[in-house]
Amino acid sequence: MFRRFFTNREKAPAREPQDTDNTDQIFTASSLFEATLAGMREGLLVVDKDMRVVASNPAAHKLFSSSFSKLNSQRLTELTRNPAIYSAFLDGLKGNEVSGVKVETHGTERQVFDLRVVPIGNVNGHGAEGALGVFFDITRTERLELVRQEFLSNVSHELRTPLTAIVAFVETLESGAKEDPESCRRFLSIIRKNASRMHGLIDDILELTAIEGGNIQLRAARVELHELVDDVCASLTTQAQARNITLRNNVAEGVSVYADSRRLEQMLTNLVDNGIKFSHENGAVSISYESGERDRILVKDDGDGIPAQHLERLFERFYRVDRARSRELGGTGLGLAIVKHLALLHGGEVTVESELGKGSTFTIHLPKNPAISAGKLS
Repeated sequence: MFRRFFTNREKAPAREPQDTDNTDQIFTASSLFEATLAGMREGLLVVDKDMRVVASNPAAHKLFSSSFSKLNSQRLTELTRNPAIYSAFLDGLKGNEVSGVKVETHGTERQVFDLRVVPIGNVNGHGAEGALGVFFDITRTERLELVRQEFLSNVSHELRTPLTAIVAFVETLESGAKEDPESCRRFLSIIRKNASRMHGLIDDILELTAIEGGNIQLRAARVELHELVDDVCASLTTQAQARNITLRNNVAEGVSVYADSRRLEQMLTNLVDNGIKFSHENGAVSISYESGERDRILVKDDGDGIPAQHLERLFERFYRVDRARSRELGGTGLGLAIVKHLALLHGGEVTVESELGKGSTFTIHLPKNPAISAGKLS
């Protein structure tokens, strides 16, 4: 039926002149139908009762990455070996409507589709005359769901670790250790430290959620960079002294950049704090400035450096090069992600260069004259 229908459309005899108006209507409707199919993001495939393709659209052709110049007239088994696709169309030919079939492709990149198949034509005791399948691309939805699951898993793990320590030491105190003043002070110090870690994690989660959701406003203006870096170094003096790290403000006086002062301080604090944690004891973390097409603020440490395979994912939430060392040194695993999103919000970016054994350099790139409208970067 379907093969005959599409063939007849191509070989239909010319109409008599008196049917011009009707012909124009049919031509317009046909062109509109074909344009609709060609413009659909969803892949559409129609098979006859012999499982031979009688209609398809460009999106379907991309989906199957077929070596055939056309999908039409090919058997479904020649196009794919995926049993889920074949079974769905087979059920459609039996007169059953099928939905929620997940189909994955593994070409240059993994794609995930939700396949829905419906029977076409008169459904009788011998089944339907054909079946129509629509492939809905749910790749992005699947990726977002994976990110959500990973996020919840990481949050649960990061909260469970300090919470377990808190509960353990509270139970120890309750069992009699509170009678020993020295042990009591030591345990309470550990409890406070882990509670602060949980508090910091929750604060960072809320901060990152607000940034990603576009719920913060930037109040950008000229910022005296040397003074701001001085403030950042002063706020991190205790952490630096604990590891004998020297903080160096190499920004010349009089240098200014265009940014939200509070958010730029937040970015630099995260980067300098990160440098302190991963520098060698008795080492140094330096902050400097370079001018070019964009303003560049560089934070350099003299730590062990970061293996090249980790650089691309370094700004992902909770991503750690050395998980054991990161947890030992503290931190929420969200600092670099926050820096990345704040830099993007400024119309800039953050990059990293690293060499094993020679430390790492994080660079904040800021536009010299970003467009500002109503307190938000446009």
